[in-house]
Amino acid sequence: MAIAVKSCLDVVFWLSDQALNDREYIQPQKLHRLLYLSQAYFAVAYHGRKLMPATFVTDAFGPVEPTVFHAFAYGRPNMIEGNALSEQVSHFLDGIWRRFGQYTADQLTKKVAEHAPVALAMAKGVNEEIPFDEMVTFYTSEAAARSAKTPGSGVDHVDQVVKPRVLRSQSGKPVSVVTWKPKAVTVKKEE
Repeated sequence: MAIAVKSCLDVVFWLSDQALNDREYIQPQKLHRLLYLSQAYFAVAYHGRKLMPATFVTDAFGPVEPTVFHAFAYGRPNMIEGNALSEQVSHFLDGIWRRFGQYTADQLTKKVAEHAPVALAMAKGVNEEIPFDEMVTFYTSEAAARSAKTPGSGVDHVDQVVKPRVLRSQSGKPVSVVTWKPKAVTVKKEE
């Protein structure tokens, strides 16, 4: 399955620029939590598809993407700007930013540390990989959907993160628009 964005740096640039547009400096820990949540919720919203080619590992506080961690260790590196993002990805990241951008780095760290894939990896130690399939399973599970209805549970249902776009019909009425997501077809083998 193809990834939606060529590099995780493209997502980092989008999030950093969005923070600057909102007159905020995005702390590295907050950036990494937002990257992690973006990858997880994108997989839920788009049937297991990866947003970006990223691997998340644990540090002392939570998930980090090691390549981004090293590239941005001393601030945003002087390099060419990222690739343009599709409208679908920009809309998705806008939803992530609207939902989680208001939180501080500490609040996001606490929230994400309670999620099973992160908690299990952190229990094993620092530099432990957080498996992508465990992220997808956790965020799509019935437990995540049920706990989304419980205030303060720390897990959001994907519909709370990714809002449908609202456009106008030819008569001027507002219409919710979502990307068509066909269901997977199971092929039975003949004996």
